[in-house]
Amino acid sequence: MRKGDHVIPIFNGECGDCVYCKCDNSNLCERFRVHPLRSVMVNDGKCRFSTKDGKPIFHFLNTSTFTEYTVLHSACVVKIDSKAPLKKMILLSCGVSTGLGAAWNTAKVQAGSSVAIFGLGSVGLAAGEGARTRGASKIIGVDINPNKFIKGKAMGFTDFINPNDSKNPVHEIIQEMTGGGVDYSFECAGNLDVLREAFLSTHEGWGMTVLLGIHPTPRMLPIHPMELFDGRRIIGSVFGDFKGKTQLPHFAQQCMRGEVNLDEFITHELPFEKINEAVQLLAEGKSLRCVLHL
Repeated sequence: MRKGDHVIPIFNGECGDCVYCKCDNSNLCERFRVHPLRSVMVNDGKCRFSTKDGKPIFHFLNTSTFTEYTVLHSACVVKIDSKAPLKKMILLSCGVSTGLGAAWNTAKVQAGSSVAIFGLGSVGLAAGEGARTRGASKIIGVDINPNKFIKGKAMGFTDFINPNDSKNPVHEIIQEMTGGGVDYSFECAGNLDVLREAFLSTHEGWGMTVLLGIHPTPRMLPIHPMELFDGRRIIGSVFGDFKGKTQLPHFAQQCMRGEVNLDEFITHELPFEKINEAVQLLAEGKSLRCVLHL
C-alpha cells in the first residue's frame, strides 16, 4: 500500500501468514481476528490516540473509524480499485459483507431455494440481497417493524411476516407457507428466542440456519442436541466468511459492476458533528446506514 491508495478498513483482519489465514475453511486470523474487548494495537499493546493532556483514547474493533485520522495494522486495511466510489465502498467494511457473504459463502444459497431472514436491518437485508443474487425463489422477511418491509420489497423480498400480527409461532407460519420449511434461515436479531424460531423454520432433513446476530445474553443456545438429528444444521458466520484482504477487492469489483445493489443501504447522510443523531436514527430503526461527512 502507498500514500493515496483507496482502502477499506476491516475489523476482522488477515495477516496472510498464520495457520488460520492459510486455512481455506476459515476467515479468522490468529492475531487480527475480531476482538471486541481489545482496545490497543496488537504489536505493542499501546494506543495511538490521546487527549490534549496526554490521557489515552482507546481503539475499537481494530479500526477506530469515527475520527478524521486513524491508525490500523496493515492486516486490517484492504486496498481497492481507485475508481471505486468510496461512499458505497464503506458499506463493505461490515454489514453488507457480513450479510451478503453469509448467503454466498456460508450457506451457499442455491438457485430456486427458499430463504427466511429474521431481522431486517442492514445485515438482514444484505443477506436477502445475497439470496436474491443467487437466484432464491422465495425470500421471507421477518421483523416487528413493518416499515422495514417497504425497503425489503424494494430489494427483492417476496414475503413478509410481522410476529405481532399472529398468535401462531413464526416457524409454523413459515412451514405452512413453504410446505415444511425453508432451505436456509438467517438470524440477524441477536435474540435467542428469535434464533430458535429461525432454526425451526428450516426444513427437516437439510435446513440450515446461519447465526449473524450479536448475542449479549449469558443464555446458551436454545436447542436440544437431539433436535440436530432431524437433519437441521446451525452455524455462525463472521464477516460473511469473506477473507478480507484476499477476497474483498474482487467483491468491490462485483459491486462496481452492479452485481450487488448497494444504493438501498444508504438511507441518510449527515455531517460528522451530528454523529449522535445518526446513532439515534439507527437505534430507532429509522436508518440502515448513515454516511458521515467530515
